[in-house]
Amino acid sequence: MFRCGIAYPRCRWILPLLLLFALIFDIIAIAAQSGWVEDENAKSHYASMWEQCRGRNDNWTCWSLMENSWAQAVAALMIIGLIILIIAFIVSCVALCCTLNIPLLPVIGVLLIIAVILQIIALIIYPVKFNETIFEGHYDYTWAYGFGWGATILMMGCGILFCCLPHYEDYLTGLEKTKYIYTSS
Repeated sequence: MFRCGIAYPRCRWILPLLLLFALIFDIIAIAAQSGWVEDENAKSHYASMWEQCRGRNDNWTCWSLMENSWAQAVAALMIIGLIILIIAFIVSCVALCCTLNIPLLPVIGVLLIIAVILQIIALIIYPVKFNETIFEGHYDYTWAYGFGWGATILMMGCGILFCCLPHYEDYLTGLEKTKYIYTSS
């Protein structure tokens, strides 16, 4: 697959590790209490995936975004994507780390692509509907929203690699035929 230095057997450990990072990023994005949206310097308004807060200094009033159907859809899509990611991570550990089970690799890739589609939809719906319903000035989409995109990008890359790995079964199993370069004098 990559002839410039990545050894194929090492991919057996790299891909589950990347999925673990995606899992951690996704949990951070979903569990964050703030950090999805902030007004300029978070002076008077910030929001997470679950709630928004307004106020100044230590006097903040918070209320749930879950009253809005679009916020419920975003939460549902992100959580379903996280569940699919957890399943893909467990199956990838079994398929690559414990034993080498080549037929499971495309299944993992398809699971990850489904999770990517769900999370991209959620990560696009959130800013569009937030700006449409709550917009009152300049807002920045900050660190927790970025973790959501980071997890989605990692899942997309791993999904593509899991779909491509079965074409390199001989390299992964160590059964690759030795190639000799012969030149005549």
